[in-house]
Amino acid sequence: MGNENGKQHILIASAWPYANGSLHLGHIASLIGADVLARYHRLKGDRVLFVSGSDCYGTPIVIESIKQNVSPASIADRYHKEFKKTLVDDIGFTFDLYTKTTTPEHAEVVQEIFLELYNKKHVYTKVGKALYSPFLNRFLPDRFVEGECPHCGYDSARGDQCDECGALLDPLSLRGPRVNANMLNTDASVSDAALEVRESEHFYLKLSAFQEDLERWVESVGGAWSVNAAQFTKSFLKQGMQDRAITRDTDWGVSVPLEGYDSKRLYVWFDAVLGYLSASRHWARMSGDADAWRAWWQSSDAKHYYVHGKDNVPFHTLVLPVVFMALGNLHLPDRVFASEYLTLEGKQFSTSRSWAVWIPDFLQHFDSELLRYFFTAQGPETSDIDFRWSKFGELVNGELIGTFGNLVNRICAFVEKEFPDGVSTHTDLDASSKQLLAAAEQTFESVGVFIEKGKFRQAFRDILRIAELSNQFAHTKEPWKTAERTPQQAQTDLLVLLHVIRSLSVLIQPFLPKTSQKIQSFFTAESIIASEHGVGESSAWRYRTPPSHYKISGVQVLFKKVEERDTEEQYKKLAILP
Repeated sequence: MGNENGKQHILIASAWPYANGSLHLGHIASLIGADVLARYHRLKGDRVLFVSGSDCYGTPIVIESIKQNVSPASIADRYHKEFKKTLVDDIGFTFDLYTKTTTPEHAEVVQEIFLELYNKKHVYTKVGKALYSPFLNRFLPDRFVEGECPHCGYDSARGDQCDECGALLDPLSLRGPRVNANMLNTDASVSDAALEVRESEHFYLKLSAFQEDLERWVESVGGAWSVNAAQFTKSFLKQGMQDRAITRDTDWGVSVPLEGYDSKRLYVWFDAVLGYLSASRHWARMSGDADAWRAWWQSSDAKHYYVHGKDNVPFHTLVLPVVFMALGNLHLPDRVFASEYLTLEGKQFSTSRSWAVWIPDFLQHFDSELLRYFFTAQGPETSDIDFRWSKFGELVNGELIGTFGNLVNRICAFVEKEFPDGVSTHTDLDASSKQLLAAAEQTFESVGVFIEKGKFRQAFRDILRIAELSNQFAHTKEPWKTAERTPQQAQTDLLVLLHVIRSLSVLIQPFLPKTSQKIQSFFTAESIIASEHGVGESSAWRYRTPPSHYKISGVQVLFKKVEERDTEEQYKKLAILP
């Protein structure tokens, strides 16, 4: 399948958050880039399929259900609905489908793939050893176990992965394994109860058989990934791929589609990463063309972006590619962008200790655009970032409002008030005007390149640079002073500034969509973008030649200043002093 009229099929796949509690700042920090990519490629005129959903299986949901004494399904459904409202309605993520892993459509795809892998001998059964708690009378899922990491010595490593060094683990590899009493919301004595190693039969994915294929593939595409994604992946490959069980002894998850395995379920790290494919196929059915997904998944001309936190790297760069290689007919990831960690006031986020800023609470006090701004302009893209409320207020007031918002509001408000019939070009453009317009034009290309490389911070820096140049231009020209003595020159200068502002409204659309729409509404002469997603005969992501006239009306303040009392209130919630 080739491109249609030069348009490319772009898959945007953002990580699926566990539906065991409200989203917090760390989730948005790792996911916002996916929506930036989706909005940008739609503006370019590409055919975008943006999918994600809530990860409703796995131990975290079971743990929360135990704590609340309700069923795992009720926990998952509750938070899935909250996630969808938060991400789509409140923050403005433009998913084509945001679904969940508990749908029949997802189970159908996962079971179909499992059977194909099994029939092709890429999955096999093996009796292995697993930790069993006589105290709880059950085998222990990986996250029910904690202990010392055999790689880095971290004392509280989980049974599936070490949060300190990122290594994939097996509970039996932990030193001094114990039950995680905090997760089970039970008496600490359960951690002291002895664990037994018992035998249990499980299905294993032959990851080891794809060692060389993975190495060749990573060498060919890894240069387009975020640095940490490439480094982590190469580190895992250097250690050597080990076969891993893809089933667990539990009753919560996608069932194994073979007789005799009623007490087992497909493991969450296997079923969840297949959600991108199942969601795409689900979307296709909903669109009325059940085969529509193939243009994204079975075409060499397609491009796939995967956006998530760095703890998800091995599942997207090793496990998922092995499954697709084994199947032999599905597009492999092209670009993998993994964010670094976000801390809060110098400490790791901890949902169990309520050390977090929950997104629903944040949105009760602050505009969602401020959230989008902070985590595109200041997010943990290439290094760990510490979120501090004082820094948040400082950056919003100084950079977003002081540099960007001030430019838009003072120029547009001045034109609306002093030139109610609009401004026109009456004189030839001087060198400084041409330079500013040229800089705005060139920024479309640079910002696009940075977005496609996952360098969202640098893209936003380039946009702010144009705002800074425009402020300098306005300071030099002083049209509010020249409007009386040389009104024709003032109008020309103001039209140049308005055109740059108009260009900025397009450039910021992937990052700050509501702000973009608000600025565009000030321009009454013509519509800037045909629709929110830039659908039309020509690309909306392009620089336009300045018109000879602009009329402005309905100007309003873009952003509300973050007051000291606002951040003080947030510090009180954390029970610390600013």
